[in-house]
Amino acid sequence: MKPLDFDIDKSTKIYYSIGEVSNMLNVNTSLIRFWEKEFDILKPKKNKKGNRQFTKEDVKNYFLIYYLVKERGYTLNGAKEVLKTSISEVKNQKEIVDKMTKIKSFLLNLKQQL
Repeated sequence: MKPLDFDIDKSTKIYYSIGEVSNMLNVNTSLIRFWEKEFDILKPKKNKKGNRQFTKEDVKNYFLIYYLVKERGYTLNGAKEVLKTSISEVKNQKEIVDKMTKIKSFLLNLKQQL
C-alpha cells in the first residue's frame, strides 16, 4: 500500500478530516489515531465535537512517518529517534525520493507515448 500521489502544498484547504488523511496515505483511520498517540510531532486540533482537524503541517508529518515506517522499514521507536535527532535530514531525503519518483513516472509515461 503506497500513499496516493497528492501534493499537499497545492491544496487550498486549511483543515483535513481523519478520513481524508487516511485516504491520502491509503491506511485505516485507526492507524492515524495510533500514530497520533505514538509520535509527539502529531498534534491535530480537535473541534467542539472532538473531531480531529489536520493542518497541512500535520499531513506532511504523517507522510514523513509513513515514509520512515512503511517505506524505509523503521520500527516505531527507530522512527521516533530519527525524528528527534535529524528531522530536517529525513525531510530532505523524502523530498528527493518524491521528486525522483515523479521523474520516473514522467519518463515511463513518456516512454509509453513513443
